[in-house]
Amino acid sequence: MGELQPKVVMLENVPNLARYTRYLNFKRGLRKLGYEVVDKVLDVADFGVPQRRKRLVVLASRLGPIFHPAPLDRRKTVRDAIATLPPDIIDNDPLHNLGEQRSERVRRLIKAIPKDGGSRTALSPSLTLKCHEKQDGFYDVYGRMKWDDVSPTITGGCINPSKGRFLHPTEDRAITLREAALLQSFPPGYVFSLRKGKYAAAEMIGNALPPVFSRMQAEVIRKHLVKQ
Repeated sequence: MGELQPKVVMLENVPNLARYTRYLNFKRGLRKLGYEVVDKVLDVADFGVPQRRKRLVVLASRLGPIFHPAPLDRRKTVRDAIATLPPDIIDNDPLHNLGEQRSERVRRLIKAIPKDGGSRTALSPSLTLKCHEKQDGFYDVYGRMKWDDVSPTITGGCINPSKGRFLHPTEDRAITLREAALLQSFPPGYVFSLRKGKYAAAEMIGNALPPVFSRMQAEVIRKHLVKQ
């Protein structure tokens, strides 16, 4: 950093990084180099992404004070993102049409989860999986998303209902790779390779910083540079 001296620095990471000594030393180092530094934990749901996802975002500039973008007035919801998919996605998109293979018991369990935000806590004892019988916590697994709320954080396990609240709000299935990508704010036609299988594609989708959020940060930086 000291050798390159970029005009502006932007980085993002998990919120807990803010507590670590190495990160605090990094900020001090930036300031010694003459950078104005602002860091804040932001929820991408406040910036046009239909998903709850908190990230520590750092902006630093050698050109003067720089500020994060202002949150939007309205949050985009799961309904906004995936309720009405274009016909070409429904009919022809491999990311949307891979299908699922579940045991009969798990299919019955998924069908019994109440629609639009229900969770496994509503299941009868006969449908409760043994691994959940004495589990205190992780109540989002085998949970449904809610139409009129943002989705939970999309992770690399986003197509597996045993990994989180990744069931479709009303259909008896997990969300598809395409739906996960839309909840991450990728454009409808964005291509993810399936060459290494659907779980590798899910990792790429889940590990991404949502593009709409990235664009808002980039726009702040562009305006900052233009003003100088």
